[in-house]
Amino acid sequence: MTKVTLFDQELQETAAIYKALGHPARLAILNYLAETRQCISGDISDELPLSRTTVHQHLKELKKLGLIQGEIQGVKTSYCLNTKKIQHVREKLNGFLDELGSCSAPNCQPKEPTPMEGP
Repeated sequence: MTKVTLFDQELQETAAIYKALGHPARLAILNYLAETRQCISGDISDELPLSRTTVHQHLKELKKLGLIQGEIQGVKTSYCLNTKKIQHVREKLNGFLDELGSCSAPNCQPKEPTPMEGP
């Protein structure tokens, strides 16, 4: 049994999202697909400073999480953002962060920074 299974499904799913979004190459891929506002058929690695193999691995991770969709068209794959899944991820991450910020106990309040610490 892996230690991950000791945590509930909700935390495992949230952790998988943060892990997938925790790499700048994956964020760059998502940004690129969002900026183009269309499905990309061809080689996304032409747009990134990474090898095709590396880009393919990152695409695979994003697809596994469902953030992107890929459809094989002959020898190429057309990639698009999965906007429904992205909305679900947005809600899940916002909910998680809202829970973190909802502590009302006195010891949960942020301390005021000292002049040496800055903002």
